[in-house]
Amino acid sequence: MSNFTLTSPEFKDQDPLQRVHEFDGYDGTGQNRSPALQWQGAPEGTKSFALTLYDPDAPTGSGFWHWILFGIHSSVTQLAAGLGSSDGSDLGASGTQVANDYGDIGYGGPCPPKGLPPHRYIFTVHALGVPQLGLPANPTNAVVRFFISQNTLATATLTGLYKR
Repeated sequence: MSNFTLTSPEFKDQDPLQRVHEFDGYDGTGQNRSPALQWQGAPEGTKSFALTLYDPDAPTGSGFWHWILFGIHSSVTQLAAGLGSSDGSDLGASGTQVANDYGDIGYGGPCPPKGLPPHRYIFTVHALGVPQLGLPANPTNAVVRFFISQNTLATATLTGLYKR
């Protein structure tokens, strides 16, 4: 049993996300603010972290990737609310982002179609056994996720729900 856990002071696992987290584009009118996240209990040998945000319920046939962040230093155990701007300037040494499925760099909040049951937004922190992924220039999020998967020692997840 792993002691690797991911939590947020803004919501508990399986609880609703807040409107402030909603995407502010297409027909979404939120503030596109990422929630604060914190993790603990990463396995020995962790050399960096990555974070992904995925909606498996999106009506695309393959879900929807809302945030892909990697190269987070192994000493980092939390991300403040509101990180994930498109230019990454708010991250400091907290990692590198690639384009999400909106086509934007950074955090892209929930924006499920109106009137559907709540979608699941799965935040996953990946403890990686390498300090850097060694990626080519301008990789797609699928390539980054492949390299994350190949180097993951353990994961911890936190799921928020969102409905419009």
